[in-house]
Amino acid sequence: MQLSNNDELIHVMDTSTNVWSTIKDIADSGLQEDPFCVCDVSDIIKKHEEWIVKLPRIQPFYAVKCNDSLNVIRVLAALGTCFDCASEAEINKVLSVGVDPRHIIFAHPAKPLSHIRHAAAVGVSLMTFDSECELHKIKNLFPTANLVIRIRCDAAVAKCYLGKKFGCNPEKDAPCLMTLAHSLGLEIVGVSFHVGSGCDDPPVYQKAIAAARKVFDHGLFLGFPMKLLDIGGGFPGHKGCSIDRIAEVVNNALEEFFPDCGTQVIAEPGRFYVASAYTLAANVYSKRELRNEKDGSITSVMYYINDGVYGTFNFILYEPAEVRPIPLKVASPFSGFPTPVVYTVIDEQGWTLLKNKHPMTETHFVIGNKPANLPLGTGSDIINGRATF
Repeated sequence: MQLSNNDELIHVMDTSTNVWSTIKDIADSGLQEDPFCVCDVSDIIKKHEEWIVKLPRIQPFYAVKCNDSLNVIRVLAALGTCFDCASEAEINKVLSVGVDPRHIIFAHPAKPLSHIRHAAAVGVSLMTFDSECELHKIKNLFPTANLVIRIRCDAAVAKCYLGKKFGCNPEKDAPCLMTLAHSLGLEIVGVSFHVGSGCDDPPVYQKAIAAARKVFDHGLFLGFPMKLLDIGGGFPGHKGCSIDRIAEVVNNALEEFFPDCGTQVIAEPGRFYVASAYTLAANVYSKRELRNEKDGSITSVMYYINDGVYGTFNFILYEPAEVRPIPLKVASPFSGFPTPVVYTVIDEQGWTLLKNKHPMTETHFVIGNKPANLPLGTGSDIINGRATF
């Protein structure tokens, strides 16, 4: 989703306050007419705790492309996650909060030349590839990089399929690419795959891990020190969902194909961490009643809100989704379509956990339930919708 660069302090809520009461307070203030999001850091903490319990062997590398808020990055770094970056800008944003470059994987198989140079300059050596072209670029610009070959294994059902763009055939192409890498004097340290964002086909992880095992074995035959398996993303994160089915398949497959604990296993969860943490409040400023031409009865009602597919709902353009609004109060006119700002909150328990964990400090938090700098609107009552991603 597209949000404004609003990386303010995290507001520590008292025990009588929650996300919904915060949204209502902002709406009732009469000062906020533009759309806004509330980010619940406590929800992100709970997701991380769930990950540790259900996928204990896998180190999460948060996919920054999902949501690159500095607050989100700081919180996840404090919790101990690493990061999956897809560009120079994402690398710089993660490094800016003090993350060690060794805790970043440059997980884009087709990188611009300048981005490879930058990765070399800042010490981000772990990166993926899936083509001959990429190997030659890396040979010329960053020959000491630690390479991870990305193979293709697509889920039957997913919100966003990535196999058409990224990943080589594990049986036909991978051996040839690995032989080329060997001849170029490059180092391949692992295998990665991504079954597709929002995966709803848990068994595909078993298939992908089995395929990765074969690529591992071929790499070892060529003399590569293969010690890393990256199982990518695809983990759902909306409210009410569960990763139990995926976790069961993944854990069983790792036990079958990678029982050696000497193999480091990582993943690239994105929406798992942040989807349910964000709540959008938008202004319903107009409506249109559609009527039956024969008897004049109302057949449906169209509501117009001050956010859309060129803002927070841009994900609808490239993946199927159904957004269900929850009315909060009666709306009134507005005068603009700005990108929603973000108001970040946390409960006292989460604040106690994070306030002294690097890169978080007490200076990143403020005690209080309401933002002190609400953008001024027309002073009217404004909120009438909510969507969770």
